[in-house]
Amino acid sequence: MNSIPVTFNERQIKHTVLGGTAHVNEKIPLSVILLNRNGSTFRTSNLENLDYIGFRKIVCIENTAVNYNLEDISRRYPHVKFIVPHEELTPGDMINLGMTEVPDGEVLVIWDTISISSKLFNKNVVMRIADEEAFCRVPLIAGSRLDLLPVHMVPFVNKGSLSVDAILPAPDGCPTFYPFDFIGIYNRQKFILSGGFDYTITSPYWQNLDFSMRAWLWGEKICMAPQLRVRYETEVPVEDCTADASHLRFFLKNIAPKFLRDYSYIPKIKFLSYLLRSGSGFSDSIAEFREAREWVEKNKFRFRTDAVSLIENWEKQAE
Repeated sequence: MNSIPVTFNERQIKHTVLGGTAHVNEKIPLSVILLNRNGSTFRTSNLENLDYIGFRKIVCIENTAVNYNLEDISRRYPHVKFIVPHEELTPGDMINLGMTEVPDGEVLVIWDTISISSKLFNKNVVMRIADEEAFCRVPLIAGSRLDLLPVHMVPFVNKGSLSVDAILPAPDGCPTFYPFDFIGIYNRQKFILSGGFDYTITSPYWQNLDFSMRAWLWGEKICMAPQLRVRYETEVPVEDCTADASHLRFFLKNIAPKFLRDYSYIPKIKFLSYLLRSGSGFSDSIAEFREAREWVEKNKFRFRTDAVSLIENWEKQAE
């Protein structure tokens, strides 16, 4: 497994850039990263809508498997920047790449299977969110039949392991553990300072949880913004939370560290529990454990709490 990244954008992804040179008629101070979900048929209608709303910057991150003429679309939308990676990427990789192409400020991350309303994404609402400078604000999400989805995520401990409940309702400003399907309005400056998504965690679910829990452990907040709503045009994706190698790396980076006074560290005694979880040989397990301890050591003063305290005091996060 690759080394845990320490800073943002350590992985340089080869890609091709199309468009994005024309002037944008900005109506609201919000950029958009539009993620391609396997050549969605809703791409053109979504671009029309985004263009009408008047976002500051629109960046489309393509999927390497797209089968339509992207050059024709880029000529039709010359102010939209299309990024075509030369390899298959995880959602976190796609967002990291998109964040390098947008200006500082608030950035909406959505999929091209998602539709948004110009009535809800207006200047007044966006300015209020920008003034709050939250790490990430998560909108309400509806399914294709307009049924609201339980995207208010609440962590708890179940039989000694981390679990997450997805619930309704979602009051304004209430804490949510992570943004469902990566959908949210991110503060770009805070995103980059956090290191972004860990490209070495290849499972989308655990990559999302690693990014979000790291933000919480480092003193940031992810909150609900019910005044904003988006809707899936297709079936709602199912999260795969299988405990695999990605889960093990998540465990080492987020669950194993212990907070003491003003810094965090991974106690050596945690190695035994990791060895039992990993299913790997002794030498591989100790190498992975040592690397995680070194990563925590490099970031030890960025921690503001540990997993135990975070979950025990979850209800106080709204204060």
